[in-house]
Amino acid sequence: MRNVAIVGAGMTPFGEHFALGLKDLLPLAFADCVRSIDKGLDKHDLQAAWYGSMGTADGFPAGILADTLGLPDLPVTRIENSCATGNDAVRNALYAVASGAFDIALVMGADKLRDTTSRDMLWEWEGMARDKAWDYPLGLVAPAGFALHVRRYLHESPATREHLAMIAVKNHRHGVTNPKARLRFEITLQQALDAPTVVTPFHVYDCAPQSDGAAALVIAAEDVVDRFTNRPVWIRGVGLGLDSVMHQHKGDMTTFPATVRAAKQAFRMAGLTPADIDVAEVHDFFTGIELISYEDLGFADRFEAYKLVETEVTSVGGALPVNTSGGLKAKGHPPGATGVAQCVELFAQLRGEAVNQVDGARVALAHNVGGPTAVAAVTLLEGPGFNGE
Repeated sequence: MRNVAIVGAGMTPFGEHFALGLKDLLPLAFADCVRSIDKGLDKHDLQAAWYGSMGTADGFPAGILADTLGLPDLPVTRIENSCATGNDAVRNALYAVASGAFDIALVMGADKLRDTTSRDMLWEWEGMARDKAWDYPLGLVAPAGFALHVRRYLHESPATREHLAMIAVKNHRHGVTNPKARLRFEITLQQALDAPTVVTPFHVYDCAPQSDGAAALVIAAEDVVDRFTNRPVWIRGVGLGLDSVMHQHKGDMTTFPATVRAAKQAFRMAGLTPADIDVAEVHDFFTGIELISYEDLGFADRFEAYKLVETEVTSVGGALPVNTSGGLKAKGHPPGATGVAQCVELFAQLRGEAVNQVDGARVALAHNVGGPTAVAAVTLLEGPGFNGE
């Protein structure tokens, strides 16, 4: 397999884009991506595209991407894998370029969750098996499903509601300076603790806002990288893990096995370990997911993730900053775009161009989990200087 690098990355702001449809957001993200390519890009050099999207009211997703970019002959593959959609799109595009099938590919993700035409999209998707399963008729949509895990985790570990609130405070603080983030304001620990309850143990500030937005990457094989940049960000490893979506099948509610499996695959492929990671974008659709994921990704020992929060290891300025973009919590969460947008942030970090720059960042990790908990994807990136050996 050939080495593959990200040579350009861009995104729209995430938010409530009631005046914009996907036909507007996709070209905006693509244009932002092209601007980041040091030596420029002729869009007609793109040979294929992978498009992550949960769904759209605008029409056929793959056709929308090709049409709005003015590339009607571009082969587009749509990827949909719950909240892991974006990083799974990166994974599929990587395999195609690494195999030699293509040299230059586009990866995009986009969703609109704030329109009346798509407001029920997540419920409809999660309830496809509504008549065949017990989860969703009983109200176990994403907040409640993840709450079962986090409440049990808080029961078995030393972690408390205060640690969840600390993560919310951290990610809001990181999001303030990110011009693409939706919730650009700080909160206090007390505000997080006193906010209305959504579902125990999650309060309002523990939950990411459903949002609209799009993100884009251009990836290229090592043979042609120099045509675009002398500062490529290499995709070193990818992983996709699965687990049972049915809670009655889970023997341990304090971990997400899909994340563990995806991380092991990615680290094995890259020849790296969790200790090599300098900066990470970790799924924080709810703050408790980020906390549990510290352990599943190998950043902390079993039931010791709270120590990373207490000592601010995962804050900017700490040894392992997590969600320097503000995360899903402050940046927003259009599911198809989220994983791609994580890679946009890490692309900037590894090139020394990020707003919340981590000094000396060389290796980065992006992570999503969804389903809820049934699927996870992990992407490992390394900055300029990786020689492929």
